Amino acid sequence: MNRFKQLSVLVAAVFVCFATVLPGFTQQAEAAEDQLGLNAEAAILIHAESGKVLYEKNADVVLGVASMSKMMTEYLVLEAIAQGKVKWDQKVKINEYVHKLSAAPGLSNVGLTQGEDYTVKELYQAMAIFSGNAATVALAEVVSGTEKNFVELMNKKAAELGLKDFKFVNSSGLNNSSLLGNPPAGAENEENVMSARATAKLAYHLLNDYPEVLKTASMPELNFKDGRVYKNFNYMLPGLVFEYNGVDGLKTGSTDFAGYCFTATAKKDDQRLISVVMKTSSKDERFAETEKILNYGFNNFSKEEIVKKNYQEKSQKSLPVVKGKEDKVKIHSKDAISSVIKNGEKDQYKPVLVLDKKKLNKDGELTAPIKKGEKVGYLKLEPKNGQSISYLTEEGQRSIQADVVAAESIEKANWFVLMMRGVGGFFGDVFGSAASAVKGLF
Repeated sequence: MNRFKQLSVLVAAVFVCFATVLPGFTQQAEAAEDQLGLNAEAAILIHAESGKVLYEKNADVVLGVASMSKMMTEYLVLEAIAQGKVKWDQKVKINEYVHKLSAAPGLSNVGLTQGEDYTVKELYQAMAIFSGNAATVALAEVVSGTEKNFVELMNKKAAELGLKDFKFVNSSGLNNSSLLGNPPAGAENEENVMSARATAKLAYHLLNDYPEVLKTASMPELNFKDGRVYKNFNYMLPGLVFEYNGVDGLKTGSTDFAGYCFTATAKKDDQRLISVVMKTSSKDERFAETEKILNYGFNNFSKEEIVKKNYQEKSQKSLPVVKGKEDKVKIHSKDAISSVIKNGEKDQYKPVLVLDKKKLNKDGELTAPIKKGEKVGYLKLEPKNGQSISYLTEEGQRSIQADVVAAESIEKANWFVLMMRGVGGFFGDVFGSAASAVKGLF
């Protein structure tokens, strides 16, 4: 009975501890996730060059993406132009459906006249600057013949780029119910959806694969052939309402389902960032929240060299060698390792040595001959607190690694030296065994 009481007390004590501590962990996790207090359902901030994630909030929740979908259309148009399948000055004759869609009330559009020719460049600018939905459909038809074929291409390309958590049902990002009874895919009231992470990854590939996208995205206004001037919906561009120093792209979006969204990119000095905010409550709020997240990135992060070139791990500056003129070889990192990190946190990272087991024998030795510069493993950067470093791509993950190579050459010993070593080893073993036996007698 006493033991039962003791056990009950112990269980109760453990329960109290968990009840007290676990809520603390939950609060810390929530605070870490939304440390900026953004008024957005989801958000993410990445370093544009490496794809390193600097901040995220609900980044894997799938939400409506609205006209930010047009970044995929931009990618595929720019790809088609790069491949010579489409030309900027190529003429496109506007059909009845595209004309009617361009005149549909309540939609973002540049008016397109049925039967009139427009160049691919004119349609692309209407899409990228004023988010022209009809112009987007016209471009989809140019690239793939029909918008239905183009939507299939959008989903295929998203998978090729390594995006997760996405579904495209049209080229523009509109709700299918707004397409005048012509939805190319999906249900009648369906819309394109993506996670913030997938959206950022699309923007990352768009900027890095086709940096010329910024030439159009950075234009504050469009002077169209109809004589009208259309302001860019990205109000953070120079001269517009929410001007932000360094912003030169990328794409806004809004529907009732998606709320107000914005994928922005900005460059200050030699650092470019990409931010995504999703499902904010108003046009103004999406820009205000984007300003918060960009300020956080530019004010708190910078690129630093953390591991120098020719770095040697203190615990393993060399590796043992067999069949060589020397019995060990010095090793060091081939290159330096740099990363975008939070200011003042350089000492919170450590290099970890990973040896190539295929190069080593069962005793952990290299076999001569060994050439100077021969790769024997790599160094990887890790936080000392054990947390993982998040990147959008595997290439980004490799950016915090450096090959570890032989710092010198070790020639293979000649047959006579190897024979004598073998003989010496044999007799050494014999004498060692004899000595152990004699010692055992006394």
